[in-house]
Amino acid sequence: MNRKDLISWIMKKANLNSSQATKALNSTLEGILDALKRGERVTLSGFGSFEIKIRNPRKGRNPKTGEQVSIPSKKRVKFNPSKTLKDLV
Repeated sequence: MNRKDLISWIMKKANLNSSQATKALNSTLEGILDALKRGERVTLSGFGSFEIKIRNPRKGRNPKTGEQVSIPSKKRVKFNPSKTLKDLV
């Protein structure tokens, strides 16, 4: 399912027109992104939660040369599915 399919599904399920469904989806995604940017955890009951995790710096190797390189720390988004979602899938 892609963005277009999701908008179509929202249109049918919530009885909205295309622009309303697009605004609803965009607003939802924007709210999740804004909360994650502020470092907040986003929990959607029955679906799961999103949170920012910091990956620690580590040592790696260049596969071509075998040379050891430093990999800096970075932020990543972690998704934890709810028990309900795990049971469905």
